[in-house]
Amino acid sequence: MLKRIFAVFRARNREFIRDRAALMWNFALPVFVILGFAVAFTGKSLDQYKVGVVGSVPNSGFFATRYIDFIPVASLTQGVEMVGHQKLDMLVDPTTHRYWINRNSPKGYLVARILDGSGTSTYRRATVEGLQIGYVDWLVPGVLAMNMMFSALYGVGYVIVRYRRNGVLRRLKATPLAAFEFLAAQILSRLWLMLVVTALLYLGLRMLLHFPMAGSWAALLLVFLLGAVSLVSLGLIIAARFRSEEVAEGILNLITWPMMMLSGVWFSLAGLNPWVQKLAQIFPLTHVLEAARAVMLDGAGLAAIAPHLLVLAAMSAVFLAIGAATFRWD
Repeated sequence: MLKRIFAVFRARNREFIRDRAALMWNFALPVFVILGFAVAFTGKSLDQYKVGVVGSVPNSGFFATRYIDFIPVASLTQGVEMVGHQKLDMLVDPTTHRYWINRNSPKGYLVARILDGSGTSTYRRATVEGLQIGYVDWLVPGVLAMNMMFSALYGVGYVIVRYRRNGVLRRLKATPLAAFEFLAAQILSRLWLMLVVTALLYLGLRMLLHFPMAGSWAALLLVFLLGAVSLVSLGLIIAARFRSEEVAEGILNLITWPMMMLSGVWFSLAGLNPWVQKLAQIFPLTHVLEAARAVMLDGAGLAAIAPHLLVLAAMSAVFLAIGAATFRWD
């Protein structure tokens, strides 16, 4: 069995590597996106200010300022931590008339000046230490995960549908190769290629842009590994039954675009409508991004990202079970 799996695994790797256009696009797309944003956002952060408010948000004075997104925060401890990690530009506690900013945050400095100049002179300032994080630093995990998503879904879902349409699967069915062996080889091949491409992109971009890595390399590898398995397993569901490449491509677009827009690749989910934030939790990409950013930017350990890892593992198991149960050769 292992010999047959390895034979298909090797054949799929050779097919991918010989497709020079697809191989180069896997490297070129994320590099172009990140370098483009690096040039556009040099010395800049996100356009909108985000101010956390402990408890309910008042509707007068400073809290009625336009172009500032006031976000309710459940607890003071959580809010101060978010300011330290620059997820919030400022935290305000209306009950104690205090506010917190990150001393390394330019946006925090500006929002504090707005508060001080709004006539709300009774608020006392406190500062929080934290790493200065630019938009490009925040964007890198999102683009790497997005590249994994496209590689996983199209590299498994679209390719197997093409095999079915071209009659390749029908010929493989006549061999001693079992469906489990074929699917295992496809998953292992795509998983190995995705991790290699992601690792090379990560190292190359880090040498070029010097973005921070505050946490453990092992934790980050585990996040991307589970994320890759989950996304490849999702692609397997698309590949299991469809014969038409046009239908498969339409369904893949229906999955990838909402996932890319609502998982936090380009912008933070904080401050969005609560139902949108809840909807985003059904996407595996959301959990990959939140866990990866927690490790890279916040220095989170395995205990902190364990809920995301468990969700990704559960999604992988469900997707694999559905894909394996519904797979057909022709």
